[in-house]
Amino acid sequence: MTSFKTIRARAEKRKGGPKALDKLMPDRPDLKGLAKLGDDRILAEMARRVFCAGFTWSVIEAKWDGFEDAFLGFVPSKLTFQPEDYWEGLMRDVRIVRNGAKIMSVRDNAGFVRDIAKEHGSFGRFLAKWPSSDQIGLLDLLTRRGSRLGGNTGQMLLRFVGWDGFVTSRDVVACLRDAGLDVAEDVKSKRDLAKVQAQFNAWSDETGLPYTYLSRICALSVGENRNE
Repeated sequence: MTSFKTIRARAEKRKGGPKALDKLMPDRPDLKGLAKLGDDRILAEMARRVFCAGFTWSVIEAKWDGFEDAFLGFVPSKLTFQPEDYWEGLMRDVRIVRNGAKIMSVRDNAGFVRDIAKEHGSFGRFLAKWPSSDQIGLLDLLTRRGSRLGGNTGQMLLRFVGWDGFVTSRDVVACLRDAGLDVAEDVKSKRDLAKVQAQFNAWSDETGLPYTYLSRICALSVGENRNE
């Protein structure tokens, strides 16, 4: 496998040098901040990622204030006790995108967040304690216990709430394949995800960098050289 030093050097060359690349990095993961994140904000981000999946993100963002109102601020304890007519009413609510399956996923995920919070104090605390070296285990849990949180949706959820992990985007996978990792162009199988996890673990040991940095640098080292 290619050393991450080589991958980083390629990304630096493409983006105008080390300082220019550093400016493209996200904020460093803040586990203390994640642990303090309210369950309502976790559920809100779950809903945002679910509704954005397969849809134009800008439309969801433009209507987001309406989502917050319609879903009662995404407070799990409020949503889990709403009667059926409340959920039926959302199917006709023009403040949100009226997709029945995605609307009902909010109810299911409210119960999921509530249950995890009971077990660990809060969902944020649960996430903060989960090691980045086992992201595929966390993604599996989101898929099994959550609603519509599998695949890329789960990865984007973790990224947006500030958990330190990788994203198997097209460019990241292209970087991994170019580095010598034997995975499909579209990483979906548990076998391929395990290989990706092992490689990011190795690069983390090599560099000491957060997984979010490794993932971003990897993406910037290949493909179309867009202005990031």
